[in-house]
Amino acid sequence: MAVCAGHKRDGSRCTATVEPPKTYCWWHDPDNAEERRRAASKAGKSRSNRELPDVKAQLQDLTRDVLAGDLETGRAAVANQLINTRLRAIEQQRKNKETEGLEARIEALERASEQEKGVRPWRGA
Repeated sequence: MAVCAGHKRDGSRCTATVEPPKTYCWWHDPDNAEERRRAASKAGKSRSNRELPDVKAQLQDLTRDVLAGDLETGRAAVANQLINTRLRAIEQQRKNKETEGLEARIEALERASEQEKGVRPWRGA
């Protein structure tokens, strides 16, 4: 086994091991650049990234209105519960996307392994 020839963002050497004749891990291999770019693009366009600032603003407005006496606490409690439900949905959506990303990475690793070895030894025959 060899160590990846790539460097991390902080400039230090990558410590991932690679099977010769490869010299880079999946994350540093130039052949995977397009797939990494697509994954990063999807993450950047995540709907939850745009929703969280809206939720925070709603919570600030809700808190301000309750403290100013402009909103009764009963209605504020219901609004807060709805906001919490929305936050749980956003978090679940984030987890689902993360799982999809991990599945794609695993599939890519399996394909690379199949190409290198011709079989997947961790699966039943």
